[in-house]
Amino acid sequence: MSSSTVYEAVRLDRRRWIALGLISLAQLMVALDATIVSIALPSAQRALHVSDAERQWVITAYTLAFGSLLLLGGRIADMLGRKRTFLIGLAGFMAASALGGSAGSGGLLVAARALQGAFAALLAPTALSLLAVTFTQPRDRARAFAVYGTIAGSGAALGLLLGGILTQSLSWRWCLYVNLPIGVVAAIGGMRVLTGDRNASLEPLDAVGVLLGSGGLVALVYACTEAVRLDWRSGPVIALLLASLALLALFTAWESRTRAPLLPLRIVLDRRRGGADLAVALSIAGMFGAFLFLTYYLQAVLRFSPVLAGLGFLPLTLAMQAGSWGIASRLMPHLPPRALMAPGALVAAAGMLVLTQLQVGGDYWTRVFPAEILLGIGISCVMVPAFSLATLGINPREAGVASSVVNAASQVGGSLGTALLNTIAVGAGAGYLAVHGTSAATLPAAAVHGYAAASGVAALFLALAGLTALLLIDAGRRQERLPMAEGRHRPAQDV
Repeated sequence: MSSSTVYEAVRLDRRRWIALGLISLAQLMVALDATIVSIALPSAQRALHVSDAERQWVITAYTLAFGSLLLLGGRIADMLGRKRTFLIGLAGFMAASALGGSAGSGGLLVAARALQGAFAALLAPTALSLLAVTFTQPRDRARAFAVYGTIAGSGAALGLLLGGILTQSLSWRWCLYVNLPIGVVAAIGGMRVLTGDRNASLEPLDAVGVLLGSGGLVALVYACTEAVRLDWRSGPVIALLLASLALLALFTAWESRTRAPLLPLRIVLDRRRGGADLAVALSIAGMFGAFLFLTYYLQAVLRFSPVLAGLGFLPLTLAMQAGSWGIASRLMPHLPPRALMAPGALVAAAGMLVLTQLQVGGDYWTRVFPAEILLGIGISCVMVPAFSLATLGINPREAGVASSVVNAASQVGGSLGTALLNTIAVGAGAGYLAVHGTSAATLPAAAVHGYAAASGVAALFLALAGLTALLLIDAGRRQERLPMAEGRHRPAQDV
């Protein structure tokens, strides 16, 4: 091999790792915005004179747009090409962030959050599909997905920390403006490092599938949101769940018959890929319970400030990094995915069981800290191989769609988990008050009792994720034996 050939190979390999950094920045923006605004919401509500009834829409608008448009976003990435879609998603997300940060009314802030969600739905599957087609060799793929899995899993915790710092030291508006410098770096780098796709899909857009699939996901995510505010037995929630079931059933029937489906059903009917998607949904459902209850426990019970509460999640983030790099990335090339995912889910479930022992007079270091360590290590051992497996062996022309499915599984899992666990916590707290009476002493005790009860159910979700990995994901086929489907690229040419 000539020296010029060696130099070119090294240069292209370096471009891949630079591309990974840019993709990670984009994913970081999406992950942060799932929680960063939650910390800033009380300040924004006061500044913009938003009513309590309207307040929830600042969060709901983002969740609805993001969750419902993911399938469309993945399909657009396959149609337009990954580089072009990546840059469009970045530009739109930055513009929406600037609009939200400068909003002078609650309505404009809600609209900006909806736009953020829409462009996040374009950006998230594109970023994941870029990784899927760029890193195909086992060791490199394990490292790349360790980075991605760490950001996807710990971004929400980082959002709580960064949101508290920005709100307390600057202004709630910087929880939105912070996306601008991150996005600019990712966009400039993306224009220089990423190259255009040679395999963009020429098939027409499945408009009927978009309407049915997006409509079904909107109804499902909105039902979960309303269940937190109302009740699972309320008329509006039941109606939304029935509408979601009907629309998604029609979507499945349509996709099985149309010539150019939005979501080819073989993608989700593959046991390994479908099992990874389901494990992600169950794991996120359980983990988001920890975010929800620990946020309240640290601030309302232990009386932590917003910044200190954010710092309280730092061990979780560090444990995820340790699990991703120290365990998952090292073992993925040598073990079948379920050999990591099933034990990882059980370790995370053990962390949630520790949270069932929360007490009003409890101590951070004896309850919260060990739970976060177990959760971080366990979840990383689930998410890293699951995200890799969900996009492994897929035709490059369908990488965007496959990426959108696992992202949608994560989003729906988070919405369902938050709604179900919140309902359980509220019900358990009400039951405690019914037995012990309502007083200044019993109110915090009732809240903690509710958190503990919901943590037990979250542990069950995580245990089910482990069982799903054990039963549905092949044990006898390692990830390095599953090559990219037709049109496999040389890794250095895909960035």
